[in-house]
Amino acid sequence: MSPSLSLRMANSVAFVFVFVYLPLSSYFQAFHAMAHEWPAGGSTRFYDFKVQTMRVTKLCNTKEIVTVNKMFPGPVVYVQEDDRIIVNVTNETPYNATIHWHGVRQKLSCWFDGPSYITQCPIQAGQSFTYEFTMVKQKGTFFWHAHVSWLRATVYGAIVVYPKTGVPYPFKQPYEEHIVILGEYWLRDVLQLEQQVLASGGPAPPADAFTINGHPGPNYNCSRNDVYRIDVVPGKTYLLRLINAGLNMENFFAIANHKLTVVEADAEYTKPFTTDRVMLGPGQTMNVLVTADQTIGKYSMAMGPYMSAQNISFQRISAIAYFQYLGAVPNSVSLPAKLPNFNDNLAVKTVMDGLRSLNPVDVPKKIDANLFVTVGLNVNKCRSKTPQKNCRGMNNGTFAASMNNISFIKPTISILEAYYKKIGGQFTVDFPGAPLQFYDFANGAPNNAPNNTQAINGTRTKVLKFGSRVQLIFQDTSTVTTENHPIHLHGYSFYVVGYGTGNFNPQTANFNLIDPPYMNTIGVPVGGWAAIRFVADNPGVWFMHCHLDIHQSWGLGAVLIVENGKGELETLPHPPADLPRC
Repeated sequence: MSPSLSLRMANSVAFVFVFVYLPLSSYFQAFHAMAHEWPAGGSTRFYDFKVQTMRVTKLCNTKEIVTVNKMFPGPVVYVQEDDRIIVNVTNETPYNATIHWHGVRQKLSCWFDGPSYITQCPIQAGQSFTYEFTMVKQKGTFFWHAHVSWLRATVYGAIVVYPKTGVPYPFKQPYEEHIVILGEYWLRDVLQLEQQVLASGGPAPPADAFTINGHPGPNYNCSRNDVYRIDVVPGKTYLLRLINAGLNMENFFAIANHKLTVVEADAEYTKPFTTDRVMLGPGQTMNVLVTADQTIGKYSMAMGPYMSAQNISFQRISAIAYFQYLGAVPNSVSLPAKLPNFNDNLAVKTVMDGLRSLNPVDVPKKIDANLFVTVGLNVNKCRSKTPQKNCRGMNNGTFAASMNNISFIKPTISILEAYYKKIGGQFTVDFPGAPLQFYDFANGAPNNAPNNTQAINGTRTKVLKFGSRVQLIFQDTSTVTTENHPIHLHGYSFYVVGYGTGNFNPQTANFNLIDPPYMNTIGVPVGGWAAIRFVADNPGVWFMHCHLDIHQSWGLGAVLIVENGKGELETLPHPPADLPRC
């Protein structure tokens, strides 16, 4: 029996186990809600998530962290393409919680997308909510994470969606598959940390460690044995499902002396592309093939920083895991992996240049909605009577972040509920389709902080007609510092048709309309731009934001509202009965 088949069988046992433990009432409620939804294609998989605190000892310190089912990283959701997923989430912590299913396009299931105050109110302490959605024509590596405050620092796990039964991968079947989740770990309470950072007006402190599957590895204090390891058979090929679940850092990943062949990015197949290292921003996933073709030994898998911004302190110590050949001397020293310099923009561009959709794709050629969106940081004037405490940003201002110079403020109920129920006063529909003023974004941005670097606060949304063909140009700005921003769009994948350095110029921009990669999170290049295209064919309220949580907290986000089309399959269904209240 092939390893992946036995894995699938083991997983189907896990499904049954979870199903048995699901309360009967929620099963019938869930079943009842399914009736009018998406046409049945696959099976239905049930999972039970309990958001719980647990004590962990890492980096010489013991502390409480928030987890799902007392697992860190959390449980893996295993399903097949077109399967329906039902996850009952019970919040057993004193904190607010929600779960976002990152990269899942949530066709006609916007209510279950998960970002707090965008599609739902948080699940409060002692409450529960059942998420239901279908993996419509989606397969590959995804992940789930909390979408409240900075809770996702520890509340995350993988989603593995296999092709339909009998459908092979478009590459040779690997001997084994392994999930590799990159993360960041803080000794401080992350919920308090977010509040303290926002109150200070200053930058976020670096993480205390990078982690691979929750393990920092031997470079950190008290972590010589806190190491993740993959045991490999010489000559065999392995599929690694890489996920960046980090909070505020982008990361390079490499394996000593081994090539990585990228075969999937953001859960879409790519033309195979071989490289020494990859870079993933938070929110990005990548499948790579690695062949154990070196002499028997112990090789480092390393995760290190990619920091493209200026004057920011960050964690410089690499997390290490082991890629260990059977037959290697157990306590032998591992061969070190070569990571690029922390600010190697060319290494990042090289990986991006290699990403192409496996087959030619149907990119929208005629555009109905053309949006130009600046992404970057701001410095606001100090409004505090205690500036030493609250105005620790540049030139005694307070840091903010924005799209088209508007800092996104979350409302008091969810935008989706306000939109659906026509409740006024929660949001406006005037997010501008272009910046209010144009200037030399990449080089000569206003930077007399805080005098001309203010952002406007607002809960602004952009309304798109159903079926409209959308082009979005993201432009990085240098107001505080240029930086690579991983921008994630909920509810959609999009074709990355172009990117470049400097200011976007439609006359000289080079677009790939044949086989661009189909992604859900795009790293807008440092001091540059990225162009994406998609068809707005999924009604609902969709968050578009930077996946560096400090930037999201500072307001680097906006909301796209896609109107209903015609008939049931183009119309947002009514809200579920157990939708949490604010």
